[in-house]
Amino acid sequence: MVLLLFMASIEVASAATSASASQYNESMTMPLAKKSSEKSAVKIRIIIADTTLTATLQNTQAARDFVTLLPLDLTLADYNGTEKIADLPAKLSHKDAPEGYTPKVGDIAYFAPWGNLAFFYHDFGYSRGLIRLGQIDGSVDALMGDSDIKVRIEQAQNGDDSELRTYNVYEKFK
Repeated sequence: MVLLLFMASIEVASAATSASASQYNESMTMPLAKKSSEKSAVKIRIIIADTTLTATLQNTQAARDFVTLLPLDLTLADYNGTEKIADLPAKLSHKDAPEGYTPKVGDIAYFAPWGNLAFFYHDFGYSRGLIRLGQIDGSVDALMGDSDIKVRIEQAQNGDDSELRTYNVYEKFK
């Protein structure tokens, strides 16, 4: 009887250790999942004179097409006191894009019918043919006003944004 109780306690302890190790491995691999999803989010810089805005693009075909055009030097014109726009040198895919959407302050969008890029500094109503590419990660004050603005848009390099750097402790000690 004592032997049976002893063996049962060993099995329970073994199961607890195994469950604990499993939970440890799961908690240690969670940063990997986050890291892989962060890789799909592309960061860009929008340089206006001595001001640099950062933005995060969505993982869509239109946004991926946009990245292939970078770097871009554009002159943004004011449109309707709501957005700054510029023609792009090539059309972006609108495959699998919704018919339109309602832009908010800070949105970066592509207007498929005209083939132009738009940076919204005011909210606007639903627009058919408008495809959201991403979002500016902060203030849009540098875009405001009715004058044209010369900008350089480029993909942020690794290390440009601390949000893109993540560490996986488990990988470090393998």
